[in-house]
Amino acid sequence: MKLYHFSEEENIEIFHPRIKANRTELPPVVWAIDEAHEFTFFVPRNCPRIVYTRHDGITEEDEIRFFGHTSSKRVITMETGWYSRIMGTTLYRYELPRETFELFDETAGYFISREMVKPVEKTEIRDSLQRLMNLGIDVRFTPDLYPLREAILHSSVKDFGIHRFEHAISPDY
Repeated sequence: MKLYHFSEEENIEIFHPRIKANRTELPPVVWAIDEAHEFTFFVPRNCPRIVYTRHDGITEEDEIRFFGHTSSKRVITMETGWYSRIMGTTLYRYELPRETFELFDETAGYFISREMVKPVEKTEIRDSLQRLMNLGIDVRFTPDLYPLREAILHSSVKDFGIHRFEHAISPDY
């Protein structure tokens, strides 16, 4: 299994453990994502997005509501206002050595290391939306993520991620 760290920074030579703003209870760590979940980071770092996956146990009503018009197993929805930034951003996928990492969250594919980590390879990604579509992921855009977030949180969908929502545009209502 490969582990990655995504960045908009082109020349990272060493990843230093640091405290994550929304995980201040943890010691300083280096974060990585496994290969199966890397697609959730094919967008600029602060791009708010909701990712959800079809799974057993979803009610028929929620299956129709969230997957009714797609054969895709996964859906990623982002704010329309981020489209140009997504298209214009070059991402760098750093492959990290597995040795010092431990599983943090199996559902999300997150791993952490308490040690400095030197990347073993860097890949430039300029075509992130095309990569998502090539993976068979249903890519959606909406002007407002808030209704989808509320719907997901109050549904039978349990395999989901709400990423960087603090950067979502607050609704005017």
